[in-house]
Amino acid sequence: MEWRDEGIILGTRRHGETSVILEVMTPAHGRHLGLVRGGRSRRMQPLLQPGNRVDLVWRARLDEHLGTFQAEAVELNAARLLASAAGVYGVQLLAAHLRLLPERDPHAGLYETLCILIGHLEDPRAAAELVVRFELLLLDELGFGLDLDECAATGRRDDLVYVSPKSGRAVSREAGTPWHDKLLALPAFLRRGSALRAEVASLDEAFRLTGFFFHRHVYEPRGLGEPEARSGFLGAVRRALSEEHPRGDDNGENAA
Repeated sequence: MEWRDEGIILGTRRHGETSVILEVMTPAHGRHLGLVRGGRSRRMQPLLQPGNRVDLVWRARLDEHLGTFQAEAVELNAARLLASAAGVYGVQLLAAHLRLLPERDPHAGLYETLCILIGHLEDPRAAAELVVRFELLLLDELGFGLDLDECAATGRRDDLVYVSPKSGRAVSREAGTPWHDKLLALPAFLRRGSALRAEVASLDEAFRLTGFFFHRHVYEPRGLGEPEARSGFLGAVRRALSEEHPRGDDNGENAA
């Protein structure tokens, strides 16, 4: 058995004295593991770092075997990501999220989004907006997608400011006001057609929204806790944005 693909490195673990087991996300073969012989050598270690994009050849006698990888550099992102706390925690968080998927199950859309994210992780504001959209896409791929396009009660597609915690559907301001204390906020930057940038308060709302549905549908049923990298990433983003706007200046966005 043999295939060729490209991939983003998610992580490695030691195997024997000189080798590593490499974990990658690929467009055609999903999240995949394989043995890299000599992966702990000085030549290979800089290549086999999380966030790097590589060309891969996988070989095995049978499809169900672990197999071996040969990897060549396409884009070395790790050093750039290590220079930013958001980059370090961000790549760890993305890897933890992708481990929620079955091995070898292709998710081409997630891979394309991952590639975009890797290019922006050192920019805390852009990274946070992209990561929360990645979480929404991942929920959809796991079968728990949210419907944020129209009001669950009225069918309206405008003035959507809430999300029902029961159905995962958007709710308009008018329909949701009587039950606003029981609904989740839908941040303005996530609303359909919005061109607003996210601020700290709306990012907190957005991650509270996705976090609620991850806990309900994914973490609790599987007996898992939220990845520590998620709180690390959010903390790094908050610190960076507070330094960027020490007085709490914003762009006029009204939190939902």
